[in-house]
Amino acid sequence: MEYTSNSDKITRDYFDSLLLESRYLDSDTPSTKLELFGRTFDTPIMTAALSHLHNTAPNGMVVYAQAAAATNAVHWVGMGEDKELEDIVATGAASIKIIKPHFDNKEVFRKIEHAIGAGCFAVGMDIDHSFKADGTYDHVLGLDMKPKTTEELADFVAAAGKVPFVVKGVQSPKDAEKCLKAGCAGIVVSHHHGMMNYSVPPLMILPEILAAVGKDFPVFVDCGIESGYDAYKALALGATAVSVGRHLMPLLKKGPDAVADRLKEMTAELAGVMARTGVKTLADMDSSVIHKRSF
Repeated sequence: MEYTSNSDKITRDYFDSLLLESRYLDSDTPSTKLELFGRTFDTPIMTAALSHLHNTAPNGMVVYAQAAAATNAVHWVGMGEDKELEDIVATGAASIKIIKPHFDNKEVFRKIEHAIGAGCFAVGMDIDHSFKADGTYDHVLGLDMKPKTTEELADFVAAAGKVPFVVKGVQSPKDAEKCLKAGCAGIVVSHHHGMMNYSVPPLMILPEILAAVGKDFPVFVDCGIESGYDAYKALALGATAVSVGRHLMPLLKKGPDAVADRLKEMTAELAGVMARTGVKTLADMDSSVIHKRSF
């Protein structure tokens, strides 16, 4: 057997090791509607919290948001200038702003306030940008970062007020429990495109995380989602919704319609698998349909 330290490959292999059984009797045309934080979306396939897409396509961050708005999908936003976030929200995309763990918490509080003022319907923090590979504090594009405590998370939640605060970069039941304790409104299970070698695949750790926080706590999955089948597997295992990012990036140069079309295709793929496995709504997802390949 060939082994690799590449977390993205490990994640892809794990996705592909999960097989599905069909269930046709008593099935019907499914609904992919997602209810989240008091709003209704057409799909549980969300965009991921990408950043600096101007390096991929002109005005890439806004193009990305336009695609999410066109498909009535949740849109996550990574790093960027204040004006860029305002332009993103102006597209009509229901946006969740993810903030880096800045060394100076004043900058975190400022960004929370700005995101809410700009019209984001949720905010959050990307906790996995705390350290560099040598164990020192991370430094991202000239900005100093620092790991946060559970108490600091609680302060950020309080600063967000009635706006949901979500933590991205959770990969363990222990961190998930701390996010719940801090009052967070949800978490994103993600290894940030293989930031650490040998990272456990999100779908492998997902059941343990769900057992730690309970079924009513929103848990999203990021990393490696490339199809409606991938989305289905995450949802069947208990995820509230999934995010897709790098899979969409090559389409950005073609414009928002191309990105929106792929999101719609993935949602149609998801609906097809739901129909063929007897799942009528997202609430009907059943993990017993999944079998781990053993051959």
